[in-house]
Amino acid sequence: MLFSENFKIAIRALRANKMRSVLTMLGIVIGVATVVALLSIGKGATASITSSIQSNGSNLLTVYPGKQQSGPAALGQSQQASYLYYSDYQLLQRSLTDNIAAIVPSYQSSYLVNYGGESFSVSVKGVTEDYQETNSYEVADGRFISDGDNKSQNLTAVLGSQTADDLFGGLNSVGKTVSINGVKFKVVGVLESKGSSGLGSSDDVVFIPLETGYSKLFGSTATYNDRKIVNSISVSVLTTEAMDTVSAQIEFLIRRSHKLAPSDELDFNVLSQSDLLSTLTSVTQILTTFLGAIAGISLLVGGIGIMNIMLVSVTERTKEIGLRKAVGATKNQILTQFLIETMTLSLLGGIIGILLGVGIAAVFSVSGLIASVITADSIVLAFTFALAIGVFFGLYPAFRAANLHPMVALRYE
Repeated sequence: MLFSENFKIAIRALRANKMRSVLTMLGIVIGVATVVALLSIGKGATASITSSIQSNGSNLLTVYPGKQQSGPAALGQSQQASYLYYSDYQLLQRSLTDNIAAIVPSYQSSYLVNYGGESFSVSVKGVTEDYQETNSYEVADGRFISDGDNKSQNLTAVLGSQTADDLFGGLNSVGKTVSINGVKFKVVGVLESKGSSGLGSSDDVVFIPLETGYSKLFGSTATYNDRKIVNSISVSVLTTEAMDTVSAQIEFLIRRSHKLAPSDELDFNVLSQSDLLSTLTSVTQILTTFLGAIAGISLLVGGIGIMNIMLVSVTERTKEIGLRKAVGATKNQILTQFLIETMTLSLLGGIIGILLGVGIAAVFSVSGLIASVITADSIVLAFTFALAIGVFFGLYPAFRAANLHPMVALRYE
């Protein structure tokens, strides 16, 4: 019997039980849609994180407090084992003279920012003037924090684009006064949008002079044992070739500053952009794989549903199978017919699932929650898996139908 004839018989059998066929496909539809959507969103998150990190330049070293970690653990330490001090920044500034473009300390905390009747909890960063260039921010209006602002401890603030929109609704904010935790700051600039990523929004922020923060805002939270602390120190290196040398110098200087013996474990981390990118990419890939595996379970459940329905179909059509065998149908023809029915269910479910998954990923992108990247490999993977599920779970019912004895099948009631 020709494939086309088998296909027509399969379609006719499925149309005879429309509701049952639709419900049977539902598991495959949900599984495939989930796989496509999660893989697309995962790839989008990875691309967004990569873009965010690379926008800061490839020659950036960042020093963080905390015991040395490797792999994903470096991102999610439950607590910091030590502190970085403002004096560490001063030491690096004095000692690192070759191959250095800028050295930038920062201290960050969340505060309530008010203007008029609007009030938002915003990340407030105390920084120096080099922070703008080191982190690739562009000023949309006004100016950034200056060296004079730090030296004079001026009450000046620069708003991220999202913060400016939240507080001023798109109106000009330069020259206005905002309240940060009850302290009045004059807005001297607004930044261009950098967008959001898996690291959070780079626009929902307020920058103030670091020295102003220490003296008038941060209070005791920014000190430890009467020493000013920082959350990080960024070191911009002039050339890629000098990265390893500068990293070794930083480690040596801060190890000595923290009075650590050569055998002692480091109580700080020196991460390059490539290290951070590799770690974050590893985390997102693991999460995407894990979520994809969970979605794959629903495909297996859908496959079991297909096998169950096809077994019922074999039982219901026992006499039909007996008649076909009595007039000369071979085992292979019966086997092929039932496999085609199973594969048709899987493939239709796979096609609908792919369309649904692409739609879900597109909704996430349009809503701005996270950019998704729909790739051909994720669609091919989901489609192939759906086809494989159909073949695998259709084999047993098909073999059972093919092995029915004609006389037994004809006498079946």
